[in-house]
Amino acid sequence: MIAKIQKRFALSEQGAKDLVKAVLSVSLQSMALMLPVSLLFLLSEDLLNGGIPENHRILLIGGSVLCLLLIFLTSFLQYTTAFFATYLESKVRRISLAEHIRKLPLAYFGQRDLADLTSTIMADSAFLETVFSHFVPQLFGSMIATLLIALSLFFFDATMALAAIWVIPVAYLIIFSSARVQYSLGRKDVAVKMACADSIQECIETVRDIKANNAQERVLQSVDESIRSVERRLIRNELATSSFMTCAQLVLKLGMVTVALTGSYRFVQGKLSILSFFLFLLVVSRLYDPVSLGLQNFTAILISRSHIDRMKELMDYPIQSGRDVMNPQGFDVVFEGVGFSYNEGEEVLKDVSFCARQGEVTALVGPSGGGKTTVSRLAARFWDPDGGTILVGGVDIKTIDPETLLSYYAIVFQDVTLFNNTVMENIRIGKKDATDEEVLAAARRANCDEFAQKLPKGYDSEIGENGARLSGGERQRISIARAFLKDAPILLLDEATASLDVDNETIIQEALSRLIQDKTVLVIAHRLRTVSGADHVVVLAQGRVAQEGSPKELAQRKGLYQHMCQVQNESQNWSLV
Repeated sequence: MIAKIQKRFALSEQGAKDLVKAVLSVSLQSMALMLPVSLLFLLSEDLLNGGIPENHRILLIGGSVLCLLLIFLTSFLQYTTAFFATYLESKVRRISLAEHIRKLPLAYFGQRDLADLTSTIMADSAFLETVFSHFVPQLFGSMIATLLIALSLFFFDATMALAAIWVIPVAYLIIFSSARVQYSLGRKDVAVKMACADSIQECIETVRDIKANNAQERVLQSVDESIRSVERRLIRNELATSSFMTCAQLVLKLGMVTVALTGSYRFVQGKLSILSFFLFLLVVSRLYDPVSLGLQNFTAILISRSHIDRMKELMDYPIQSGRDVMNPQGFDVVFEGVGFSYNEGEEVLKDVSFCARQGEVTALVGPSGGGKTTVSRLAARFWDPDGGTILVGGVDIKTIDPETLLSYYAIVFQDVTLFNNTVMENIRIGKKDATDEEVLAAARRANCDEFAQKLPKGYDSEIGENGARLSGGERQRISIARAFLKDAPILLLDEATASLDVDNETIIQEALSRLIQDKTVLVIAHRLRTVSGADHVVVLAQGRVAQEGSPKELAQRKGLYQHMCQVQNESQNWSLV
């Protein structure tokens, strides 16, 4: 049963066990809340008989105290099991999500909208927290308590019990019949909310380009329409949900009517005492409250299915795994017949084979879309190839845990990502336990002193979200400083000097020449003069290795590399007039 609950509600084993405890505690609380009805029945019986005997007074006083104590204890138990346990499970869920996401291949993030992923991590987790603290325990707890109370009523009078409880299964049947509709509405609700979030996020991220092109009015109209779509969807959902809920509640209210009519008829016939009639009226007045709440919870649980499915979809996505220990024989990076596609049927790399040797600079050049960046990402196991093998020091990287593998890599991306922290801490990301002296040394080698010393607090200055207070070249130098600090045996440079001016590019290239000693270096470049000093050049075109060799050899050989050299030489003489 625990395994089924885990699968159905996307819970941990302990979370499933805690959910069962919460259901039982809610059942106990509902039963405890019915106890005062028994005392009221006894009091009414004594009053009808002319007075309250001494022993009954003690019983009523003691029973009242006991009822209060039991209600308090069961309420405390219900709160502890239904709320505290749920919050602990919510913590486990978020940590599990973070751990799972950490091990996902980057291919997953390319396939899924990031706003949608953020919603799963934050909004879906928060919604499920509410579901398992407020809805599920109360629903099943009230159902169990209602069943036990209904069975006990049959011992008093089967006809009256039937008159009281016939509405309950009918009401639940109405809500249950709406399951498919509620599930469909839930998915549509999530879809329009995601579209709205995407629209707003896109508007914020591209506000500079929107203003530059005088497109504010058009873009804002699109955002307004997405917001109105959410509004219309919510109205439709509420209307559909309330239609089923109103029908169920209406049927439930008929229970009071049937009890009153049946009781009156049987009382007139002399088959039911006035006290028993009064008892049934008391019981049903209390019985339908948890049932009504359960119906509302049942509707919420039906809606939660779409959120649970999104959570399960994320958790079921296969992760990258491997050994935590890697013993390479050197650090040559070898591609053997590698094929890869981002989307099925759209092959990006086809039978790519080459060797990037330790102690050499291997440049990846070629037209845009040829596969250069993809090759560098595959080398670091950001994705796994569809076919072929990638070896580092003779070890198949697919057998190594990505985090273990990346400890041997220092990477400078073309698009630099910085954090809203100080210059010092942004560089320290390259080596979390680095001393301030090590960070500063790496910063100087990357020529960061020039701009850092001009900041209000030097290296302790905050640089804003994604380095908003820095120029593109300054941000790139921080990224290069991280690589210096990490000092890994394999270095991946993706247009590392693209945002630097000529003077700084020369300085950085000189520093990089010191950094690459005895390292395996893979450089991606569009400007061929950047890789003129490379030891080996791999020319990629249309996902294949078109040419290989030294820059000098390729420049003298007819082919794509020679053509690219000629075109770039001609472009240097181009001017506006």
